[in-house]
Amino acid sequence: MLAGEQESPRATEALEVLCRTYWYPLYAYLRRQSYSPADAQDLTQGFFARLLEKSFLDKVDRRKGKFRSFLLASLNHFLANERDRARAAKRGGGPIPLSLDEEGAENRYLQEPASDLSPEKIFERQWALAVLVRALARLREEYFTSSKARHFELLKCFLTNDSSSGAYESVAAQLNVTPGSVAVTVHRMRQRYRELVRAEIADTVASPADIDDEMRALFAALS
Repeated sequence: MLAGEQESPRATEALEVLCRTYWYPLYAYLRRQSYSPADAQDLTQGFFARLLEKSFLDKVDRRKGKFRSFLLASLNHFLANERDRARAAKRGGGPIPLSLDEEGAENRYLQEPASDLSPEKIFERQWALAVLVRALARLREEYFTSSKARHFELLKCFLTNDSSSGAYESVAAQLNVTPGSVAVTVHRMRQRYRELVRAEIADTVASPADIDDEMRALFAALS
């Protein structure tokens, strides 16, 4: 897991990417625990400030794999410590480690469908969605880099949904190719998307042997 490898020159960058990825899942977890928007923002930001400290990163046990499990357990430990501190001290100064969309997070939370999911289940679901969003962003970048932006925009709707009758014909006409060619491209696009999802998972586990377990956990969280 690169984020825990402090000797790597890419470690800080990798960790910041993970923090941005997990910001909203942890925020939603706190909101489901009945923290106010302001408190949830303060706690999430404060937690990541701690996470970005080298001394805190030393606590990552690579043998335990799953970064998401470490993250949630660490947040709960952080919350226990914060309960023992004065509110003024907790809101004290210090640099904000990351520029995060706090207002956007609350707006997003308010748009979540009503459910009776526990805070843990909310976190798991938002973690899964965050992984998919990251993988989709990487796929989009690949298509744009190869000058196939229009292909991506027209075909991305088929990544997770079966094509309706005549759907490929419509796209084929726009791309000036055959429906069969579109079908092949969609198949390859889906395959690459799956590879990128696995790559995202691989960045958060200690061993390749853990990837399949995390993939199953991802699909379970979305079911």
